[in-house]
Amino acid sequence: MEEIDRRIVTLLADDGRMSFTDLARETGLSVSAVHQRVRRLEKRGVIRGYAALIDHDAIGLPLTAFVSIKPTDPSAPDDAPDRLAHLTEIEACYSVAGDESYILKVRVASPAALEDLLQRIRASAAVSTRTTVVLSIPYEHRPPGLAPEEKPEAEPA
Repeated sequence: MEEIDRRIVTLLADDGRMSFTDLARETGLSVSAVHQRVRRLEKRGVIRGYAALIDHDAIGLPLTAFVSIKPTDPSAPDDAPDRLAHLTEIEACYSVAGDESYILKVRVASPAALEDLLQRIRASAAVSTRTTVVLSIPYEHRPPGLAPEEKPEAEPA
């Protein structure tokens, strides 16, 4: 990826509503050039979409937890993500290496709601769980730290 595209991606990751005019000013490109580059990044799948960042406390979901899951029967099909997709409290599902198969990021209203969700996770996917409750979130949704494009070293003459 070109350095200018990396800059555009970083700017949009920080503010997905940034206008093409502001992107042009920040990158030194024309508005039409920025527009073309953003569309090309979207078509290539580098930019997959735009979303609002929600204040979960404000909408009544102040409790965040990570739930590690592993099948109770290791020989069973690995279909836990499909079996859990209907549970809207699960914000993200990560396939991981280690003792567990997946780690789920969940957001709920209360400890009682978390307890209820854990029971539904176990029943829906036939898994055991290990839960870590988040106490605070110093930062989240940080833009990616895109390293500059590596240039091949020149051959010694």
